[in-house]
Amino acid sequence: MTPAQIEFYKRLAHGLALQFGPNCEIVVHDLEAYDLDHSIVAIENGHISGRRLGDGPSHVVLEALNDDADKLRDRPPYLTKTEDGKLLKSSTIFIRDEAGWPCGILAINFDITLMTAFSNMLGSLIGTDGSVTEPEPITKNIGDLLDDLFRECEQAVGKPAALMTKEERVRAIGYLDERGAFLIRESSQKACEFFGISKYSFYSYLDEAKASD
Repeated sequence: MTPAQIEFYKRLAHGLALQFGPNCEIVVHDLEAYDLDHSIVAIENGHISGRRLGDGPSHVVLEALNDDADKLRDRPPYLTKTEDGKLLKSSTIFIRDEAGWPCGILAINFDITLMTAFSNMLGSLIGTDGSVTEPEPITKNIGDLLDDLFRECEQAVGKPAALMTKEERVRAIGYLDERGAFLIRESSQKACEFFGISKYSFYSYLDEAKASD
């Protein structure tokens, strides 16, 4: 993002936070940041997720960096969840440059924890189903995000990494690649440790996963 864009979206984030109050977190990610570990260039009401200026990317940021720009679409409201259990109603809006390329993300996260608890209580009283869709986690730093992706790949394969066959490791590494895990610095080394394999095996499995796609 250009300095002018960052300045504008900082003011927009501040204005939105004033409009919707302390339960609404506004985050701006720079997809063109030199250091991806510090993609947040503006944040208001960061107490909601525990993040702050200079923190790293979320799942949606990695997916944006890893996907074809032509396929990227703004995400209408969906559910996310913070580490301390807050339930958020979130929206993701892509910021694009003059050529239409995604250069940033404006994320809106509204804390609906109390509203949901009240809705569930009301639902039980009137006999309706108060269940909610399983929310996506919001991570505060790169390490947490990578750990979360490692857990996801185990769930995708259906067994712990230590028990995976070679074919299952290839599938798991392919899943991580699709999710943008290897855009994170030193992620390949951490993946080697997670799967208990060498660097040579890791890149061989990664090439095999890409070829199968």
